[in-house]
Amino acid sequence: MAIDSQPQQAIWWLPRHQAKLREKATMDKVDLLFLGDSIIQAWEQEGKATWETYYQPRNALNLGFNGDRTEHLLWRLEQGEIEGISPKLVVLLIGTNNTGHRMDKPQETAQGIKAILTMLEKKLPHTKVLLLAIFPRSARPTQKLRILNQQVNDLIKDYADDQRIFFVDLNHHFLDQNGHLTSNVMDDFLHPNAHQYKVWAQAMEPYIERLMS
Repeated sequence: MAIDSQPQQAIWWLPRHQAKLREKATMDKVDLLFLGDSIIQAWEQEGKATWETYYQPRNALNLGFNGDRTEHLLWRLEQGEIEGISPKLVVLLIGTNNTGHRMDKPQETAQGIKAILTMLEKKLPHTKVLLLAIFPRSARPTQKLRILNQQVNDLIKDYADDQRIFFVDLNHHFLDQNGHLTSNVMDDFLHPNAHQYKVWAQAMEPYIERLMS
């Protein structure tokens, strides 16, 4: 796995990987697993109170890593992060750093997500996957990174088979009626603000409740 484009990650990235392996080992079981990048990792910071209400009682494990692209997550899955567990459900949100850091072509980001889904099927054959549309970024719907993310979403929605993989687009919960993203939702037009984690949890709850039952 290459993290050469973000060398500062080497200081904390592998230690976090090792810490997550230890955390997983201390859990009696993992019923709900979150996989992704900084937006997922922030359930430990901005979203902590909401996490404790909605997900901690469900034996949830957060495997979000700041800055991760699809290849970083795939490496982590290959290096033990999901060994020895059998969650009822995985929530997967990944790809915005592929489009943002390198402006990868939509097909390439979608292929990376497909590879992750294939790995999950191999290692967690009895686990359902809630595949989330990549969240909106940039203030206006006509901006390049917003368009790139939407193009990826248009591809990955077809990965759903509604038996093991379920695709959900929650993006409208973050946008106004004109499709604009405002700073009171995401200060940097990328990461949800703290109060938006409750909005996210409430929007996702019907799907999680149904798929974990």
